[in-house]
Amino acid sequence: MTSKSETQARTSEAVFIVDDDASICEGLCNLLESVGIRAECYSSAETILENWSESNAGCMLLDARLPGMSGVEFQEQMQKLGIGMPVIFMTAHGDIPMVRKVMKAGAVEFLTKPFQKEELLHAIDHAFAFDRERRKAEETFNSIKARMDTLTTREREVMERVTAGLLNKQIAGELNLSEITVKLYRRQVMDKMHAGSLADLVKLNERVKAASRTS
Repeated sequence: MTSKSETQARTSEAVFIVDDDASICEGLCNLLESVGIRAECYSSAETILENWSESNAGCMLLDARLPGMSGVEFQEQMQKLGIGMPVIFMTAHGDIPMVRKVMKAGAVEFLTKPFQKEELLHAIDHAFAFDRERRKAEETFNSIKARMDTLTTREREVMERVTAGLLNKQIAGELNLSEITVKLYRRQVMDKMHAGSLADLVKLNERVKAASRTS
């Protein structure tokens, strides 16, 4: 059963088309809107960057060869700016090295013009599903990070040692606290992090650490 939040997320999804050929943009917009998919058109990578919002959801349909910043260069810029929206590349003049490069960088599909309607819609459906999972993971991480930000310095010190496997007695010795005080801090950490067990707390802590290492 689809939740209300999932329904709202899907209705806000769009395909962001970036192509300097106005006739192609118009044709793609009309096609997508005819099947109930919202579409926005941009003539260059620079234009969409100027109008970009972090709340955008869906996927990007990107021409590989654009005037100014090329589609391939734009994909690299997206990675630098932390824009994780999935990209479908399209071009009439693709080559194997280009395909390999953009797919290795995370593109979900590479379409050669002219492509079939079914081929495009299948790629978009896949990209939308990918983006839903990406945004869901980001929402979960942000929730964990927000909980972690409520911890005091002492609570963080205790959490780091608890998740490292130290016993209360060892933590008390390192932080010059009584075991009773360590137990109190430990319970406060568990409550604030909404962790039902030590294993849960370890997973939450590792998730934040992993994200920090890759950012």
